[in-house]
Amino acid sequence: MHSLGLKCNEFTFPSVLKACSIEKELFLGKQLHGIVAVTGFNSDVFVANTLVVMYAKCGELLDSRMLFEEIPERNVVSWNALFSCYTQNDFFSEAMCMFHDMIDSGVRPDEYSLSNILNACTGLGDIVEGKKIHGYLVKLGYEYDPFSSNALVDMYAKGGDLKDAITAFEGIVVPDIVSWNAIIAGCVLHECQCQAIDMLNQMRRSGIWPNMFTLSSALKACAALELPELGKGLHSLLIKKDIIFDPFVSVGLIDMYCKCNLIKDARLIYDLMPGKDLIALNAMISGYSQNEADDACLHLFIQTFTQGIGFDQTTLLAILNSAAGLQAPSVCKQVHALSVKSGFLCDTFVINSLVDSYGKCSQLDDAARIFDECPTLDLPSFTSLITAYALLGQGEEAMKLYLKLQDMGLKPDSFVCSSLLNACANLSAYEQGKQIHAHVLKFGFMSDVFAGNSLVNMYAKCGSIEDASCAFFEVPKKGIVSWSAMIGGLAQHGHAKQALHLFDEMLKDDVSPNHITLVSVLYACNHAGLVAEAKKYFETMRDSFGIEPTQEHYACMIDVLGRAGKLDDAIELVNKMPFEANASVWGALLGAARIHKNVQVGQHAADMLFNLEPEKSGTHVLLANIYASVGLWGDVAKVRRFMKNSRVKKEPGMSWIEVKDSIYTFIVGDRSHPRSDEIYAKLEELGQLMAKAGYVPMVDIDLHDVERRQKEILLSYHSEKIAVAFGLIATPPGAPIRVKKNLRICLDCHTAFKFICKIVSREIIIRDINRFHHFKDGSCSCGDYW
Repeated sequence: MHSLGLKCNEFTFPSVLKACSIEKELFLGKQLHGIVAVTGFNSDVFVANTLVVMYAKCGELLDSRMLFEEIPERNVVSWNALFSCYTQNDFFSEAMCMFHDMIDSGVRPDEYSLSNILNACTGLGDIVEGKKIHGYLVKLGYEYDPFSSNALVDMYAKGGDLKDAITAFEGIVVPDIVSWNAIIAGCVLHECQCQAIDMLNQMRRSGIWPNMFTLSSALKACAALELPELGKGLHSLLIKKDIIFDPFVSVGLIDMYCKCNLIKDARLIYDLMPGKDLIALNAMISGYSQNEADDACLHLFIQTFTQGIGFDQTTLLAILNSAAGLQAPSVCKQVHALSVKSGFLCDTFVINSLVDSYGKCSQLDDAARIFDECPTLDLPSFTSLITAYALLGQGEEAMKLYLKLQDMGLKPDSFVCSSLLNACANLSAYEQGKQIHAHVLKFGFMSDVFAGNSLVNMYAKCGSIEDASCAFFEVPKKGIVSWSAMIGGLAQHGHAKQALHLFDEMLKDDVSPNHITLVSVLYACNHAGLVAEAKKYFETMRDSFGIEPTQEHYACMIDVLGRAGKLDDAIELVNKMPFEANASVWGALLGAARIHKNVQVGQHAADMLFNLEPEKSGTHVLLANIYASVGLWGDVAKVRRFMKNSRVKKEPGMSWIEVKDSIYTFIVGDRSHPRSDEIYAKLEELGQLMAKAGYVPMVDIDLHDVERRQKEILLSYHSEKIAVAFGLIATPPGAPIRVKKNLRICLDCHTAFKFICKIVSREIIIRDINRFHHFKDGSCSCGDYW
């Protein structure tokens, strides 16, 4: 037309300029602008408006604004042209300012103005301003405009008010696909997943077919609710609509399948994607990591790294999580190096994840170094390192770090408190655990399930089953971890019948046991000699609860049979196991042989343990005890010689006691404590009082080749006796004495404490490597069956 010499008019220019906007043809648009200026049509408001839009859509917002300012008589279309472009380019604040300028200039907004400004309010998350625009809609009679109504639903949903979003949606006479998408996405955003699925069903019943955006939201709801069958149904709808290879939808499918634990289906979708990007890679790698498919996670990352897809913060976090799961410190170091090289070590999330992964890989020095080098320490940084210290038995370091956290003015969260409670549990630090309990109360974490479960565990492992029971009943929503912690605690404290009763209560509460719960149940039966009950639970666990017995369950059952003197049945069960017996199983059999002085069974079990754990001294000691119990002193000497020649060192017996927030450690014959003279004076006093009460030292259990009197002295200076004597002089009269020991309590100490608790009128609680012994009024909670 132009080459024919025909002149353009006010109708031609807007059409061609709109085409330039759509195609982003800025160069041609500028040429047209020149023609407009030459021909004088730049004073025409419609042409001027189209020029404003063209420059804005081509990314030239400054030029667009200049042209807008030059329009002599701006109408509502002029204003709409500019602030709609601002909104589309995410300049929401500028759009809001323009809207207010328009109102001040006396120009009445139309429905297009209002729907655009509602989008700006959505972008800003400004629900207060959005409600004002809602007022304009009602006042000016545009409340039934479909564009404005849809924008209202979207604004309320994304602004945090789902109730008003639903009200706005219900006010739409005939909702279209955009309306439904807005409300379904809003429900998903507010984690009302069931409501989102219900809305999807309503939409289908109304005759509207879902599109890509609807199904993407629905897939998120399926992922959150873990509804694989519905997810597969949505997948088939996507195939029917031929939008399965849309990258956005494919990532949604990968995420849904991963969260429904259908990792193979997720990988199939990933492999079928024609053009894989970083978002898809992260979805797949994160899915592998969340489903503990750690090897596959690392393999996929290595594969894609060589292909040049790249990585970001999300990728590194998933890889570090899998490295922690695999206990692979070498992978942590490589990711650490990659983070330094790529500049991601400045990212707080990556730093905290490195601390966490190094900690879980038992590399505490590396974890602490990264923590110390972190420029901006935050609560997750402290949480990661405190958790690592607690997991690896460095409870004192965890407590020190907690004090530093408080000094920095950071408020702990429930995860920090849970980790600290676990550290106190491992240390048997009852008093410190009570202080953390006070902090849990102070910061309002009593309703937190993690903190509640950790309290149950801490009190149980610190020797106060009464406090553990109180904490258990205060847990608001008891899950399997809560029940298992309490059942295990009761079992460890020798309350077998209470543990089994609680197990029945758990089943009545419709909570299904896991393998840990059943280990605790068998453990309870074991330490109370309930053989028939143990057999019932062991033989029915597969049919009743769908749990296949593991090595741990077999070890418990073999221990049950062995302790009860049914060694033949125990050996038969070992032979029937569907897998090779591990050290726990042979250890249980060796322990049973020691109790019943069966040399043949003890030798066989010890030989198997020597192959599996040649460095463990406990096997040699137990075997020597079996020989000693039947008078085979020559064989005892052989074992001792072998240990000496092989440089196998017996683990020294150690005991801990907490007094006034400090933990004191003792070994046999320890005289390092400043109050040693008082401690040994107390031991002497107790020895005399026990002798009068009928106590006779059990010298037969001492394997040292020395005189009887020397054996009596050695027995009286065992670490747990020293710890108890210190507790008697360092704690208030009548207070319970709580001692932790790293080995099994010896028979002589067990007998002595029954006398001592009665003499001093105190409860003595000993936590040895196997269980708790509560000595009170001359007897032990184990009933001498331990």
